[in-house]
Amino acid sequence: MFSTLSRRLGAATLGVAATVLMIPADTGAADFSGKTIEFTVPFGPAGGSDVWARFFAPLIAEQLPGKPTIVVKNVPGGGSITGTNQFVQRAKPDGLSILGTSGSTQFPFLLDDPRVRYNYMDLIPIMLSPTGGAVYVNPSLGAKDARDIGKLKGKEMKYGSQGPTSLDLVPVLAAEILGLDVKPVFGMTRGEGRLAYERGEALYDYQTTSAYISNVVPLIKAGKAVPLFSWGVLNDKGEFVRDPSFPDLPHFAEAYEMAYGKPPSGIAYNAFKSFVVAGFAAQKPLFLPKGTSKEIVDTYVAAITRVVSAPDFKKRAGDEIGEYTQAVGPAAEKMMTVALSVDPEAKAWVKNWLVTKFNAKLGGN
Repeated sequence: MFSTLSRRLGAATLGVAATVLMIPADTGAADFSGKTIEFTVPFGPAGGSDVWARFFAPLIAEQLPGKPTIVVKNVPGGGSITGTNQFVQRAKPDGLSILGTSGSTQFPFLLDDPRVRYNYMDLIPIMLSPTGGAVYVNPSLGAKDARDIGKLKGKEMKYGSQGPTSLDLVPVLAAEILGLDVKPVFGMTRGEGRLAYERGEALYDYQTTSAYISNVVPLIKAGKAVPLFSWGVLNDKGEFVRDPSFPDLPHFAEAYEMAYGKPPSGIAYNAFKSFVVAGFAAQKPLFLPKGTSKEIVDTYVAAITRVVSAPDFKKRAGDEIGEYTQAVGPAAEKMMTVALSVDPEAKAWVKNWLVTKFNAKLGGN
C-alpha cells in the first residue's frame, strides 16, 4: 500500500510545475481594495508554520487585486486543533479569512482525535507547500553524526512536543525505531520546544525546514546542536531520497543503516513512512473556508500562481522555507487527497502505539 500511495504522491508532485506555470487571467477577479485579510495560523510564533505564513502573506497580498493587507493571526492551542476548530466555526466565505495548517493539524484528523471539530473535506485547498524536517541533538550526548546514533542508546532525552497526535509523532516514532529513550513533554509549540532545547531542558528536537533554516542552523554553526538526519523526500518512483534543503544530511533510512549496518524494516517503519508522506509531502496547506465562491477561489489561485512563478521566487523560498515546489489550485487538491489516504494498517498500528505508550485518547479504540 505504501509504495502505491507514494508513487501516486510522486506523480502528483510532478504535475505541480506545469500547474504553476499556467498563470490564470484576472478576468472577473474579486477585488480586495481597502480590505484586510486575516490569515489564521493555529500555532504560536517562531515555529515553522508561522515562518511559512509570514513569508507568503506579503507576497500573496501584493498579487491579489486591490493589494489588500494580510494579517497573520496566531491562535495556538491543542497542537493546532483549537485554532482550526475556531476557523471552521467562525470564518465567512468572503475571501477575507484564510487558514494555514500543517501535518500537526492533519494527524489528529486522521487519527480520530475526539477534540477535532473540522473536516478537511469541507475546506478548499488553494496552495500546498511540501516541506521537510530534521532531527538534532545536544552535543553533550557525544554523537557527532548519524554514525554515532548507537551512542545515544540508554540515555534519556526529553523532547518538547505539541502532543501525541501531532506531527511530533514522527520524530518520536523515529526514536522508537532507532531504539532511543526519548521522553516527550507534551503541550509545547514547536517554537517552545526549540527554546526548551536551547535552555538545556530538552536534548532531542526537530524542526520543519523553515524553522530549521532560520533558527537551528545558527545553533549548529555555534556548536550547540548536532544534526542527525532529515525525513527525506520522495522521488518520482516513490522512494525516499535526500532532501534538497539538507543535501549533506542523510535521510532517516540512510541514518538507520549508517548506525546499524542494515536498512530499517517492519510494521513500525512502514507506519513511519506512511505518516511522513501524510505529514510532510503535503505539509502546509492554505485553505479558504467551505462555501467560498469560485470567483474568489480563482482569484486566489491566480495570485498565488503569480507568486510562485516569479523569477526570484525559488531563491527567496530556498533562503527562508526550503527548496520545494509549491502546488497551487487543482494540483494542491490532488496532493491533499493523496496525503490523507493513509494505509489503514499503518493507521491502526500508530493508534494502538499512541494509546499503549502515551495513553492517548482517540476515537475508534
